[in-house]
Amino acid sequence: MMIPVRCFTCGNVVGEHWDEFKARARDGDEDPAKVLDELGVERHCCRRMMVSHKDLVDVVAPYQ
Repeated sequence: MMIPVRCFTCGNVVGEHWDEFKARARDGDEDPAKVLDELGVERHCCRRMMVSHKDLVDVVAPYQ
């Protein structure tokens, strides 16, 4: 899960694409730009947020 769920700049929901983006672009070998194109993330601000996001959920709340 991506926190925050919305783009800081435009307010579009980007969190719904995070799991697939992370699996394909970060953990996989696919080009992040191509993955974002296929997911339909078109705005530059949203793309920047997805590429530069650092998942801190496991660090902040390590116990489930």
